[in-house]
Amino acid sequence: MLGMCRGRRKFVAASLALIFIPALTWLYLSSANFTVKPLSLSPLDPQSSVLIGAAAEHQALELRLRDVEEHNHALRREISLLPRVPTHSSHHSNGRQGNHLHTHSTEEGTGDSEAKKGVASGNSSDCVPQPVVNKCETIHIAIVCAGYNASRDVVTLVKSVLFHRRNPLHFHIITDSIARKILADLFHTWMVPAVHVNFYDADELKSEVSWIPNKHYSGIYGLMKLVLTKTLPSDLEKVIVLDTDITFATDIAELWVVFHKFKGQQVLGLVENQSDWYLGNLWKNHRPWPALGRGFNTGVILLLLDRLRKLKWEQMWRLTAERELMSMLSTSLADQDIFNAVIKQNPFLVHQLPCFWNVQLSDHTRSEKCYKDVSDLKVIHWNSPKKLRVKNKHVEFFRNLYLTFLEYDGNLLRRELFGCPSETDHNSENLQKTLSELDEDDPCYEFRRERFTVHRTHVYFLHYEYEPTLDNTDVTLVAQLSMDRLQMLEAICKHWEGPISLALYLSDAEAQQFLRYAQGSEVLMSRSNVGYHIVYKEGQFYPVNLLRNVALGQVNTPYMFLSDIDFLPMYGLYEYLRKSVVQLDMANTKKALVVPAFETLRYRLSFPKSKAELLSQLDMGTLFTFRYHVWTKGHAPTDFAKWRTATTPYRVQWEADFEPYVMVRRESPEYDRRFVGFGWNKVAHIMELDAQEYEFVVLPNAYMIHMPHAPSFDITKFRSNKQYRACLKTLKEEFQQNMSRRYGFAALKYMTVDNNS
Repeated sequence: MLGMCRGRRKFVAASLALIFIPALTWLYLSSANFTVKPLSLSPLDPQSSVLIGAAAEHQALELRLRDVEEHNHALRREISLLPRVPTHSSHHSNGRQGNHLHTHSTEEGTGDSEAKKGVASGNSSDCVPQPVVNKCETIHIAIVCAGYNASRDVVTLVKSVLFHRRNPLHFHIITDSIARKILADLFHTWMVPAVHVNFYDADELKSEVSWIPNKHYSGIYGLMKLVLTKTLPSDLEKVIVLDTDITFATDIAELWVVFHKFKGQQVLGLVENQSDWYLGNLWKNHRPWPALGRGFNTGVILLLLDRLRKLKWEQMWRLTAERELMSMLSTSLADQDIFNAVIKQNPFLVHQLPCFWNVQLSDHTRSEKCYKDVSDLKVIHWNSPKKLRVKNKHVEFFRNLYLTFLEYDGNLLRRELFGCPSETDHNSENLQKTLSELDEDDPCYEFRRERFTVHRTHVYFLHYEYEPTLDNTDVTLVAQLSMDRLQMLEAICKHWEGPISLALYLSDAEAQQFLRYAQGSEVLMSRSNVGYHIVYKEGQFYPVNLLRNVALGQVNTPYMFLSDIDFLPMYGLYEYLRKSVVQLDMANTKKALVVPAFETLRYRLSFPKSKAELLSQLDMGTLFTFRYHVWTKGHAPTDFAKWRTATTPYRVQWEADFEPYVMVRRESPEYDRRFVGFGWNKVAHIMELDAQEYEFVVLPNAYMIHMPHAPSFDITKFRSNKQYRACLKTLKEEFQQNMSRRYGFAALKYMTVDNNS
């Protein structure tokens, strides 16, 4: 830095020499001319020798002046050939000279546009103190997000911002009802310190922009950045507005500090558009909206909200849009067209940002002129419908950077910002208090801790559609799975045509593998009534009952069939259960309808299409009653002998360790989270149903079959780890005591359950 400053001082000294040496010379000559009187130069004149000397001196000075001027010309040429020293945060140009668009040269594309203006601009010297963001100053970010896919994109954007940030953040997210549900659950379970989120209902804003025809794929939501001055809190002075397809490669505070460089009436910070769209030469008869030069891209916007309100921004953009729509008829690039039309009329509004703040990776852009090195990159904008498939010289590098954040473990971003006071988060505070009360010397500490672990959750990871039935008999199949059970999804979808709610326990990287798997499956992509809810991995146990509860929580039907991912329901079970709802008056009674469970040891099974076929395979030894050889008590109360000949539903009594698969009303109790991994997770739930006086009714013509698979990691730990089994027994006893306290005398029978079961 010191060497750079010395170099700059030499440059300034040389510049001053260029200016002042000729000026001083001219003044000297002028003064000489005024003092020399027009006297005769006769040889007889006694002053003639003096005048001759003065004339000689005058001639010498003229020669010296010419020498200095030639030296100055040479010096200018030499300075112009010197390499320009790149700067970073200091080189933020407003890009305007009068009312004319300042076009970037190749060098200017890297953010040096103000270096040409000299020291007087105040933004081009690293020797001058630069504005900085206060360590604890909150940075405000606004995002418009609608739908399932955009919600996934927002997560990647947020990860990239969180990865680099060192300041508190406040996200203002304008959402439809879908994105709000997804992102509200996600941020609530993410629990990132010093991050606040506010949601704004996009449906309430539609009337503000619905009158504008828009051809862009973003639809009506692509126009909502125009109304942020009305939408965001009136006391919010400034905000950074980002598209969902943005990836940050630097601390967003570096962009926030640019607000300090706004001058005069500048209220919008934008990067020049890097395609030729607004030049109108992309094809014959191409007629874009009016713009200054190449126009500006609105993927990244700095908004001075307080000044915009004073300038009556609402009225300004509306009048402009109305006028242009009379000839243009619709927008092609949504809000960007209208922003550019306003700027065309009012160029003083814009502060041009160096293009590394919005490196636009659509086809045929000048984005490569925005950087010379990786360190030049600040913000990457995937603003092509092709997204990661866009054509670009360095697309592999950009794609890898994007994938890094896409698959990055979001749990690692729960970093504290030390030294900054923050508002009390009561959920986090209560959690810490609860965890502090646990005894870390307890051999079962890890089991107990898992019960209170908050797992980051992304509900509706893929597109989902559901239309309620008119008869209120609809049933959702509920299950949970991990990565090693993905192969069961297609088979289950073929066997069950109704709604499905699945909780998947995955890492961030596995979630992307699942996404690619699902998008490559014709069977899964043909089904829009399957809700996939990602619960991100954390801790050493498989949180089986948490997963079930997450899937339960997203059921939209009056009834739910509580299954497991390794089971295939019989063909037609969905319609059979719906008919049973009416037949058994499920709406007015508390019943749990039992679907008898069987299993096969064959990976290739000719799946029985009827009860008669199933009984035949049962007699031949192709099928067995589920777990008859290792855990008979789990399904013995179903009474398979009676089921073989039953033609009508029959009631059975609860017995110890009973764990059937049942259909219940949506309002039934959740699973107990203390049970993780293998053991007692379903048993405890069935016990709870019995305590709440549910009747267990076995369906005579329903069945499901367990398909073979390798033993899970958790059952292996149960079988091989004595401490694991001891802790499970302890948790089981505590659960039974809790049941007794909650349900009183009726629950005493649970206290007598054999603890060795």
